[in-house]
Amino acid sequence: MIIQGNTHTDQRGRVRFVNDYKFESVKRFYVITHFDIDVIRAWQGHKTETKHFFVAKGVFLVNWIKIDNWKQPSEGLEIQSKTLTDRKSEILIIPPGHANGFKALESDSTIVVFSDKTLQESKEDDFRFPVDYWKFQQ
Repeated sequence: MIIQGNTHTDQRGRVRFVNDYKFESVKRFYVITHFDIDVIRAWQGHKTETKHFFVAKGVFLVNWIKIDNWKQPSEGLEIQSKTLTDRKSEILIIPPGHANGFKALESDSTIVVFSDKTLQESKEDDFRFPVDYWKFQQ
């Protein structure tokens, strides 16, 4: 799901906003900066956690997959992808039951990730798969 925002630019600068995004379920957030565009951070999944992605700087390609079996997921699952950029104000929400991965498409890109779980809750719901388990969509 994408929540669209907008931007406003005048002589003072540019403001990016997503006024329809509600923080009621957010319990924490973290910021990731990728210095290298060759690095793929994948695949991490959660049965119960929702992740919300917002690019603060640069461009990221985000992939996600609905997991069919958490112990041995099928290798042929459909991969969805979305390019997020700091030139657009939007938040990508990946619901529970999915694994995700992402990579920067520009050096020094920064993405903000919001979560509806505490760090401890997230650790108890953390499933990781090798980066080459599914082919990351470019």
